[in-house]
Amino acid sequence: MSVRVKLTLSYAGFLMVAGAMLLATVWVFLLRNVPDDWDRRLLHENPNRQLLVHSFAPAAAAVLAFLLVFGLLGGWILAGRMLAPLTRITEATRTATHGSLSHRIQLPGRKDEFRELADAFDMMLVRLEAHVGEQRRFAANASHELRTPLAISKALIDVARTDPDHDTGELLDRLHAVNTRAIGLTEALLLLSRADQRSFTREHVDLSLVAEEAAETLLPLAERHGVTLETSGDLARTSGSQALLLQLATNLVHNAIVHNLPERGMVRVHTGVQTGAHPETVVLTVENTGEKLTPELTSTLTEPFLRGTRRVHADGAGVGLGLAIVETITRAHDGTLTLTPRPDGGLRITVELPAARPH
Repeated sequence: MSVRVKLTLSYAGFLMVAGAMLLATVWVFLLRNVPDDWDRRLLHENPNRQLLVHSFAPAAAAVLAFLLVFGLLGGWILAGRMLAPLTRITEATRTATHGSLSHRIQLPGRKDEFRELADAFDMMLVRLEAHVGEQRRFAANASHELRTPLAISKALIDVARTDPDHDTGELLDRLHAVNTRAIGLTEALLLLSRADQRSFTREHVDLSLVAEEAAETLLPLAERHGVTLETSGDLARTSGSQALLLQLATNLVHNAIVHNLPERGMVRVHTGVQTGAHPETVVLTVENTGEKLTPELTSTLTEPFLRGTRRVHADGAGVGLGLAIVETITRAHDGTLTLTPRPDGGLRITVELPAARPH
């Protein structure tokens, strides 16, 4: 049976039980004061129980029959009105099942359980539509980025086939560079997928040690670019993956070094605990000098494969997934990522993660 039929039968049954109890109560109180003698001569002057049964039973049966019909009809109408929002939600679900995620319920009326369910479903559709759109753009961009090195490799091989006297050493160097870039892109895609699925074991991690390790690893790169690299801060213990958080810090410091001033650039890395916040959070801040950025451009820097114009350098621009990986790792650790352009040029990136509970 459908829910509407079940509710209708429940309403009718409840109404029948209530009517029967009411009639039984009247019957009991009437019998208490009615004598139990049968004298036809005094029938109209002194009613008895037999006469009461004879006259009351048909009326009670008629009342119960009326209550049954009224309960079924009224219960069917009331159940239909109450379940109308659920019908709209079901239709929206079927529409979404067929691939249309732009449909919204937008249930009117007062805020009740059905309204909360409809609003939650609309919010889910909004997030799902944005996620599907992001995945489609990501797949298209990834296909484009992977096709480029493969096409270059094919072209180089075709040139070597048609020109046997071509310099083999130069060809091998170019093939090595192209393949290295393709391998780096593939590894970045795998890391992005792993972080997005949260397939890692959580452990206690000190962000200050992670930031120091990333800075020490990239110190030669900073020296080649003429960038001064500074690290400071306090203990910042959080819970998560040591390897992913190290990748997060490495990507941030690498981007800060590469996208900097041509000379006399500066990168500052700071870790600490945000006091007064509830719940308590730890903060990793990477700040660098560089060209002035607009808020519009800054808001797009975490998009996969979307590099800021005039911020790409020839030596180490990456594959366009650095900040996308940072955002995914931050989200996988239940944190927030904030990008703020500096007034004097450059960027300030802040990662806030939940503080680890003490052992």
